[in-house]
Amino acid sequence: MKVEWRITDMDAWDQAHAAVAGPLQQDWAYGSTMVTLGARVLRARVEADGVVVAQAQFIVRQYAQWVAMALCSRGPLWLQPLSAKDKAAVYQQLRRTIPLRGLRFMVVTPDEPLSAEVGLPRIRRVMSGYSTVTLDISQPLEVLRANLDRRWRHRLSGAEKSDLNVQRMGTNPGQYRWLLDAEMKQRAERHLDGMPLIWFERYAEARKQPARCVLSLRADIGRDRLAGMMFLIHGQAATYQVGWTSDAGRDLHAHNLMLWRGIEALQERGVRLLDLGGVNTQRSAGVARFKMATGGTVKQLAGSYLL
Repeated sequence: MKVEWRITDMDAWDQAHAAVAGPLQQDWAYGSTMVTLGARVLRARVEADGVVVAQAQFIVRQYAQWVAMALCSRGPLWLQPLSAKDKAAVYQQLRRTIPLRGLRFMVVTPDEPLSAEVGLPRIRRVMSGYSTVTLDISQPLEVLRANLDRRWRHRLSGAEKSDLNVQRMGTNPGQYRWLLDAEMKQRAERHLDGMPLIWFERYAEARKQPARCVLSLRADIGRDRLAGMMFLIHGQAATYQVGWTSDAGRDLHAHNLMLWRGIEALQERGVRLLDLGGVNTQRSAGVARFKMATGGTVKQLAGSYLL
């Protein structure tokens, strides 16, 4: 088994990432954005018998001159079917060959549920995994609509019959900055964490083609802005990243209509998997119900492992 760490061919990385509809955290542009914010990024490609079987992107934090932690979030990406034994061998090789000096820690959070097939011993598990909802949007719209929870579908129908006007915003940061400002305000009010505001602008700039990696929508009635939503597109997958609504937008179920319009727009761009983001039924029960009622699959990840 061979591990290559000097990865420079973004196109090959993107092709492999798209083939498995990989998560945002393993997208090349995600790593490039983190570099602009001061982090170090390491990318690895793993071969077995001349076949690339995995790739992994690590965000490295240097805590002192000789202490570093490398985090592979929602990875590695498995590009070939591997047994738990083979996955364990990949992890061992990554740990052995990672180009970091001194005291080094490697943490991985596999993008798969907890099972014997993870390839990691439970003794190495240092944190439980979070849950997210994924939606296969490669299906026809009529199938997706039929799979909606009855109440969710009823609210969508009501929003479609209302005076709400949903439109796609431009990709110039100034055109969706108001939505990010609203996101930061609601984070502060609800004591939530997330990426800093500048991260979104840097991500949009990472590929020099913002239209290919950002989709933002707004819902209006007349001149009144009632709601907004942003998706980040990475290969053949997308992540629902930001959502805001006013009280009036909530009463009219603007987010149901915006998410549906977003699915239509993402399908047009070749996206086949939509990650609706984390769900927490205790802290944000309403948001969790909204996501789960789309007919998506609740995916509880295995957790974080110290190698």
